[in-house]
Formats: sequence, structure tokens, C-alpha cells
Amino acid sequence: MPVMQTSDLTPRQYWEEVKANPNRAKFGFGEKAALINIDCQRAYTDIENFKTAYQTDPKQIQYINELSKLARAKNMPVIWTYVAYMDNADDAGAWGTRTNTPDSLQNIKVGDERAELDPRLEIDHKYDAIINKRMASVFHDTLIPSLLVWHKVDTVILTGGSTSGCIRASVVASLSTGYRTIVPEECVADKHEIPHFANLCDIMLKYADVEPVQVVRDWFENHPGCAPIREARSCDF
Repeated sequence: MPVMQTSDLTPRQYWEEVKANPNRAKFGFGEKAALINIDCQRAYTDIENFKTAYQTDPKQIQYINELSKLARAKNMPVIWTYVAYMDNADDAGAWGTRTNTPDSLQNIKVGDERAELDPRLEIDHKYDAIINKRMASVFHDTLIPSLLVWHKVDTVILTGGSTSGCIRASVVASLSTGYRTIVPEECVADKHEIPHFANLCDIMLKYADVEPVQVVRDWFENHPGCAPIREARSCDF
């Protein structure tokens, strides 16, 4: 009877082995993508001021800005999400019951500085959608599924954090909803390297393509562009 494989590799080493496999199958890009930048808010990016923040690749924000600019240039939707809850945290549900400290998830309130998107982000408020989500997956109880249908996309590109939390949950939901899903490796981050690399392995082996950011950049640059859906307008929710 087959037994579970064992290994002395670290998660980082296992990830290097997984992505080096020249025979791994890919989902690939489709015809039109949506770029969803997940929770690039100060609670998770401002490492100088909040202990809940983290950084994996120091150029992550720069890369996200570059991909966002390329997506707009090709008339593909750019979506930003952030987590923030009402004062009594009822909209955090059971997720908000584990702890109750100033750093707890459910204590990121609407209008709080921890809910603010990172000021380094280059957001086009006339073009991009900015959406307050409450749960891990960007697909759960948000307008994002409707936006993807409206824009007639077949590919979802996910950036942000955390790799083991909202990125993974969104990757699984994206594939389950029928989208080709791409994760630019340098554009996702986590608090610790073990969950980060372990989840990159799972994502690559099961649910999505994890690609170097240059591959995603090249795809946008070589794309002929899409017809605009309609005149650009503000889309904050």
C-alpha cells in the first residue's frame, strides 16, 4: 500500500525542486485577465508601524504597480481589496472570535489606519475597483465575481498577501469558479517562510501557475489589448 512520502527538505528547498521541474503541466494564460491585488493595506505592508505586517520580496509593491499599469494599458480590469470590519465586528463572523487584541483581525475597522491601502500603491481611482472584503477569499460575498463576468475575463492574476491565507483561499476559489489562475511569485508575501513556500508548492501543484513576475509582465506587454468595456469611471465599494 502506498504511504505518504517523507523528506528532509525544507519548504524553501521543496519549492525550488517543484518549480524546477521542466515537465510540470500548466494552465496557462487565456485571452483576457483581471489583476486582483489582495489586501495591500498598511496592516500587512507597513512593517515599520504594525507587527502584523510582513515583507517577502522588497520590490513587491513596485512589481504590483508595474503589473497594474500594464493591465490598464491593455483595457483589463485592476481590482484592489482590503479587509475592514464594522465597529462590533459582526461581519467578521466566527473568524473574529479567536482573539480580541488591538492587533486582532476583527479590530481592523472601516476607516482605521490599518485598513488604509499602502500609500506606495499607484491606484487609478477612475479605473480601478476598490473592494472591502471580509473573509479570506476575494470571491466570498464581494462584487468581484460579477465584475469578472462583466469584463468577460477567463484568467485571474493574484498578488498581495498572505500567501498561506487570502492568496491561497482566492486561488482555490478562482479555479473552482472556472478561471485560469496565475500567481506572480515575487508579488505575494507571508509572515514566515515555512507557510509561504509550502503554500506556493500546493498552489503550483494543484490550483494555479506560479510564474516569475517577468513572465506575467511579458504576457501583458505582448498582448494586443482588449476593447474597452465602457468609459472609465470610479468604482469604489
